[in-house]
Amino acid sequence: MILGFDPGKDKCGIAVMGRDKKVCYHQVVQSEAAISTIQSLCEQFSIELLVLGDQTTSKSWKQKLTQSLSPALKIVQVDERYSSLEARERYWQMYPPTGLSRLIPKGMRTPPRPVDDIVAIVLIERYLNKELTVDS
Repeated sequence: MILGFDPGKDKCGIAVMGRDKKVCYHQVVQSEAAISTIQSLCEQFSIELLVLGDQTTSKSWKQKLTQSLSPALKIVQVDERYSSLEARERYWQMYPPTGLSRLIPKGMRTPPRPVDDIVAIVLIERYLNKELTVDS
């Protein structure tokens, strides 16, 4: 299992996905709760890898994670550019609009909640896709 982590100053996106790209868990948590949430997910699922976005606060988060989590857990960073845009689009694939909101043009729709957890899913997929191109 792979844990995706989109770090942020106020809130973080967390997702757990198998190598088969099946999402087992995704949630947006407050930054203060991120480490304890990740620790409990590591106990709940057999997490072998943590994929972390490489932008803004990633250096300090990587340091915190390395200090707080098992040294056996491998942490890798992936390119996070444009992941929020991709996550917004993915949100509507996962939760298609209903009622009158489906009449709003795609480009004008705004998800009704933060999509940091979906960013975490996108980060895992980017890692897996990169791994596939390296292997082939």
